[in-house]
Amino acid sequence: MNRKEIRMEKELDYFTIEGSYGGSQEWFEDPMMYMGGCAAATACDSTIYFAQRYGMEAFYPFDVHALTRQDYKAFGRIMRPYLKPRLQGIRKLSWFIDGYQKYLQDVRSEKGLDAEDGRIEMSGFSGVESVDAAEALIRTQIDHALPVPYLQLAHQDRKRFRDFIWHWFLVTGYEQREDGFYIQAATYGVKTMLSLQRLWDTGMEEKGGLIQFEL
Repeated sequence: MNRKEIRMEKELDYFTIEGSYGGSQEWFEDPMMYMGGCAAATACDSTIYFAQRYGMEAFYPFDVHALTRQDYKAFGRIMRPYLKPRLQGIRKLSWFIDGYQKYLQDVRSEKGLDAEDGRIEMSGFSGVESVDAAEALIRTQIDHALPVPYLQLAHQDRKRFRDFIWHWFLVTGYEQREDGFYIQAATYGVKTMLSLQRLWDTGMEEKGGLIQFEL
């Protein structure tokens, strides 16, 4: 196989917004959201995906069948109070889970939905776990048509992963190559292939991790 070609073993049927692969925090006009709105953007993208793929349209306040950058920016403003940028970012998996769950709960309450409508269970998978366990989780989630929020904190290879340090993004696919397991990252409106082994082995004490969704 020509390694320059991206041949996914598995890839989500993911959305585009005016030609971009998913949304982008760089569209946010609020300076704090532009710099540190990656967790909110990850929650926005997850919501749009669930609305399109699983019919959870009540949780996306705009037309999910006609996605626009303008609506995405407005959605980011709605999500901001739940996953507000802060000093050193949303650096704990539990902070993301608590904030996103609060958003979903508030929408249910506002629209008079049943507690089970659009119910999304979330659990954290710590970066201290083995890379083999992380690979297995990602495979399982993608195989079940679920995206995987990924929190990357500091990394010893700052040059290679400069766009992913202290950053939340979504995993939307994977590929097994001769030199290892690669994940497809959706962030900044583009998709990027990354070696999970290299990304997971941060060489740093404080770890990020993954969020596991269960519908």
